[in-house]
Amino acid sequence: MHPSEAICCAKSEKLKGKRIALGVTGSIGAVECVKLVREFIRHGAEVVTVMSPEAQRIIHPVALEFASGKKPVVEIGGDVPYIDILEGDMKADLLLIAPCTSNTLSKIAWGVSDTTVTLFATQAIGLKIPMIIVPSMHKPMYDNPLIKANLRTLKKVGIEFIDPKVEESAAKFPSVEEIVSRTIRAIGRDGKALKGKKVAVIGGAAREPIDDVRFVTSHSSGRTAVELAKSAFERGATVQLFMGECQVDIPRYIPVKRFGTVRELVRLVQKLRCDICLVPASLSDYAPKKKTKGKISSEHKSLNLELGRLPKVIEIIRKNKKCFLVGFKAEHGVSKKELVARASKRLRSARLDMIVANDLTKVGRDEGEVVVIDKEGKRAELKGSKTRIAEGIWSAILHDVK
Repeated sequence: MHPSEAICCAKSEKLKGKRIALGVTGSIGAVECVKLVREFIRHGAEVVTVMSPEAQRIIHPVALEFASGKKPVVEIGGDVPYIDILEGDMKADLLLIAPCTSNTLSKIAWGVSDTTVTLFATQAIGLKIPMIIVPSMHKPMYDNPLIKANLRTLKKVGIEFIDPKVEESAAKFPSVEEIVSRTIRAIGRDGKALKGKKVAVIGGAAREPIDDVRFVTSHSSGRTAVELAKSAFERGATVQLFMGECQVDIPRYIPVKRFGTVRELVRLVQKLRCDICLVPASLSDYAPKKKTKGKISSEHKSLNLELGRLPKVIEIIRKNKKCFLVGFKAEHGVSKKELVARASKRLRSARLDMIVANDLTKVGRDEGEVVVIDKEGKRAELKGSKTRIAEGIWSAILHDVK
């Protein structure tokens, strides 16, 4: 067994049965392609790599052969490999050029086919095979109006672009995670399940100030919200993430609005327009009635803090919006029967479409256990990584969303 077979579908089957032709050109970003190929395989894809001569000066073809389990196409000979890969029974579902230099980008725009990668691109455009290009070059090149014009030309024929990560005066190769997520969105098995839908996810923790230094808050890493947003994006939705305090990185391809307090969040959701809204946020039920200006002296032997009730954000959303609304109910140290009973009561009182309940004693930073309950009382129990739980929640939602 080739090592690539051992990791196939290790993370998901989102790309199972899909074939990706990966064009690699002469940018230093080519060194990330081994990781990229392996990640595609972990989601079930079959990957064939195509290397330009300049790419072979940066990364050896053997490295990509090891990564994919298939010999890279490094030259065009009499066997015309692009015919089998782009036209045959085993044709690719996507041509991804990552990284793509300014030289290759311009050649594709002008129909020049003098390397393996540009020849594959010309053929793919003619066959209307989906294409994604990931530019990677020095920033002055990327800012060149002639390069921008070529980029616009390619967009007009339906080619999708993943913007580079601009830093240190360079338009760098974006994260492998982003490229994989955008590929899943383009050709994944569920990539169109939420197409045309607007999804809002509200996550993280609110922080209610006591003074200018201290605050009242709740435990929340924000990971569940991020995973739900990523999963919605990969299913084709237009996603908006509202995030409070969190301990995880938010992918740059997910639009985010930050909030600090519950009242700040209330102002944000007044303008909310969505088809589906999920609220895994850990929001305070109470806040200090009066914030002290400056810092309260630490020399007091005791301190009385008077708390006032805060508005329930999910009830405000339900009152003003007609979206499919998913609430989350957290308890601590209760039996499963009691957890379901309390969650079901909350589902009815807040007029939710679905609720996700969990016991915080069984939740970690990266893993957990939840019970999903719908309006008819049907339940599903999900356990494992928060990525898998998010996928399970979306599967439950899509069963009911028309």
